[in-house]
Amino acid sequence: MFDTLSPSQVPLRPPSEVMRLRRMGAAFPTRLSFLPTLLRRLKDDGVTVRRPVWEMDDKGFGHAVYTLALGGFDYSLVAVSTDLPPEMRTDRVIATAWDTAYVLYDGVPDDAEVARIVAAAPLQEAARFTPRDLVLSRANKSVRLWDHVTGALKTGHQPDRKAVRDTGYLMRTTAVYGNGKFGIADRARIADRPGLSGPFMAEMLTVWLIRGFTHDLAEHVGDAKLDRDLKRHLGIGNATGLGMAPFLVAHPLLLDAWMQVRETALARVRAIEALTPDQQDRLIALGARAGRHLADWQVPDAIAADRIALIRAEWPDVCAALARLSGPRPLDGLMKQADIWSTDTQELLAALLIEPFGDLVDGLTECMATPFVPQLDPAMSCADLAGLVERDWDWAVNVDFDRPQDCARFWYVSEEKQEPRLGDRHAEPGSDLESPLDIARQVQSLADDLAYDLAQDLGGPDEPVAAFLAKHPRHRAAARRVQTLARHPYAEIRDNLIGEGCLPIDMLRCKLSFFGAARFDPKSDRWTRITLAQGAPLADELDADPDWWLPTLAP
Repeated sequence: MFDTLSPSQVPLRPPSEVMRLRRMGAAFPTRLSFLPTLLRRLKDDGVTVRRPVWEMDDKGFGHAVYTLALGGFDYSLVAVSTDLPPEMRTDRVIATAWDTAYVLYDGVPDDAEVARIVAAAPLQEAARFTPRDLVLSRANKSVRLWDHVTGALKTGHQPDRKAVRDTGYLMRTTAVYGNGKFGIADRARIADRPGLSGPFMAEMLTVWLIRGFTHDLAEHVGDAKLDRDLKRHLGIGNATGLGMAPFLVAHPLLLDAWMQVRETALARVRAIEALTPDQQDRLIALGARAGRHLADWQVPDAIAADRIALIRAEWPDVCAALARLSGPRPLDGLMKQADIWSTDTQELLAALLIEPFGDLVDGLTECMATPFVPQLDPAMSCADLAGLVERDWDWAVNVDFDRPQDCARFWYVSEEKQEPRLGDRHAEPGSDLESPLDIARQVQSLADDLAYDLAQDLGGPDEPVAAFLAKHPRHRAAARRVQTLARHPYAEIRDNLIGEGCLPIDMLRCKLSFFGAARFDPKSDRWTRITLAQGAPLADELDADPDWWLPTLAP
């Protein structure tokens, strides 16, 4: 995947270790995540954000437009703020009204286009949009913090720092739609544009601009300026549920690209022969910052709280190890030592080690997008296909799907909301409408039929896959996935996604960490709140060197 002239690196961590749900669900953001990558691009391009339209009443209801030029193209965020009755405010996808709604527009809209968007955006799915609309989003206020911040500003005071630290955002988005939904532009419209060509760059630009709008709106309603440190610490929240979970299964080559980039970055860092004093000081400082972040990270979910508590307990030992790094390849030695700590602590350490070495790893973000698509090789022999199953898929073929607990769940799409859902196969109807996320079961069935045909000499080991699939067409998707994994080793989640032990929250966290999310706050094993852009540069700070991995706010 990468240039043979790239810097030296140790072997990548094996997919059999990295691609297990438990480890994927322990992921942390890195400097390679999409939002930090975007903000570095904004800095490099010398981007300036303007606000040509601000039509807001004293209560903060109305609309605004923000514009910027990136990579030779103009983009605008049209933000609409409405008076939402408290009883209509919910993070659930069944909502039909929101405090605010947004469109990222391709270009600078004229008055007629602004009027169109102001009318349509609050309706979200109930409206229709045009290919000039790149991203559609909505957000609700974090009412308690919103009222506290605006109330404090109205009295001439700054909000309480602890309140800001505990919540971390004024609003949280409940959807950020891209790629052709509801008539907005397909990704192909922007896929080759400088600055937006990487995965989810348009969505990340939208989120960052929304965060700035929430600051402006709070200052407008409070009729005073927020302290800059407090403002910087106010990110944008997000509530994400099962709708996001199947993405990693449906886009295996994109998953492979993301994972390979992160693992390659870690392998490069681990190959550093010796650290300079400044580099070691930086690692020690990041370790201390991560410790403060862990202290601030409080969640009610029992599973998440236990995991965080274990990292807190282990982290002093990690910091002590960072302080005594020495010898050849010290970071490689530290990662080998990390086996004594929990999976969550290992993944936090991996993210930390990547952070100080931008010159070594930042170029890898160009590989986050992929031109490849899964392809079936019909000429491959059945013997070779069976060999791939035996080599790569033991975690699938060894599952006993006759046991109720190993087929306890089924994925389906809600007819009302067209969103993925997860059902209980043994207690709920609907399994006849199951979505094909049962990858392990599909490959096991493929393996069984391959083994039977080969044992009975029904086609022979040299029979091409095309002939086998002519007899067993239901295995086409599974055969393609087996062949894909052989070429893209990080393309598959190596767990049973219909077993009762599957926690969708692990899939959500893995994907959200690549967005740059932190402060995961699970509300069940099926949805979570997160914070994006907390500590990130403000619109007038883009020329500064960003340093906001796992930010903390001093008391």
